[in-house]
Amino acid sequence: MYTMEKLKEIRKKNKYTIYDMAKILNITPSFYSQIENKKRRLFYDTALKISSIFNMKPDELFYTKNC
Repeated sequence: MYTMEKLKEIRKKNKYTIYDMAKILNITPSFYSQIENKKRRLFYDTALKISSIFNMKPDELFYTKNC
């Protein structure tokens, strides 16, 4: 099961705004916000790009062992 809580936490810890992330990913801030709020599906290529920003593996950032 995947979660976005860790993403939000790490994004804020690294002082990135939703606008910063959207600019880096070349998507709109609205689209990025919808990803974080699980209103849009997170595709693998986007997960790779996001995790690379924070120097992490996608599994470390998005998946939880709690099912």
